[in-house]
Amino acid sequence: MELRPHYRTIVLSDIHLGTTHSKVDEVSDFLSTVDCDRLILNGDIIDGWHLQKSGVKKWKPQHTRFFKIIMKMMEKCGTEVIYVRGNHDDFLDNLVPLQFSNVSIVKDYILESNGRHYFVTHGDVFDKVTTEMKWLAKLGDVGYTLLLWMNGMYNRYRAKQGKPYFSLSQAIKHKVKSAVSYISDFEKVLVDFARKRDCDGVICGHIHHPENRIVDGIHYLNSGDWVETLSALTEDENGVWEVVNYSDVINQLNKTAKLTILSVAS
Repeated sequence: MELRPHYRTIVLSDIHLGTTHSKVDEVSDFLSTVDCDRLILNGDIIDGWHLQKSGVKKWKPQHTRFFKIIMKMMEKCGTEVIYVRGNHDDFLDNLVPLQFSNVSIVKDYILESNGRHYFVTHGDVFDKVTTEMKWLAKLGDVGYTLLLWMNGMYNRYRAKQGKPYFSLSQAIKHKVKSAVSYISDFEKVLVDFARKRDCDGVICGHIHHPENRIVDGIHYLNSGDWVETLSALTEDENGVWEVVNYSDVINQLNKTAKLTILSVAS
């Protein structure tokens, strides 16, 4: 029985390799359990902002393992890799566009899927904070890092009490009016741009808020992040898109493995 799911496309973004809050082991484990024809790394994969401040000492063996897994996917499955630069890995600006073997490094990308066209972008270029007020974006990044540290402390306390994980930053995004408005405005700008480009949909990241819905007739897809939500976008052979969460994928694989063991035993 085949245990590994196969997808036409997988989209990952906002892994932030080089930061202490990056869930690099989880995203590597996820990629180790799936196959795909096309892997889109949609920005902020490597966090150049943090590596610039802290140096190479923040680069760990786990980070190298992540890229080794991708190279293995390319070797064994012929996976095409498209790396779209983001604001935290804007050091790639001097390289794009660049193509070697089946790897492309680009600023944006048009994906054709079952006759539909999707504009693929990290999304930071549509965010006035990151484009016009970079100093404020970096200040916000410091605040977000502090919030994640507080979140870790809080969830260690919850774990001792036998309570499940609770995301402070996600709760803030859903409840604080300005944050909700920011997400809504971000979605609208991207949807309007996709329409002007005669695209049927848009695929982005940047705001760490996974989504799969129709906005004003345009298919809006956001891959989330691997700092808190641990989410990705997948496209099956029929062109159907889905937001998948790491915990759901691992749970499903465990169930399938148990059923296989039971089937063999019987």
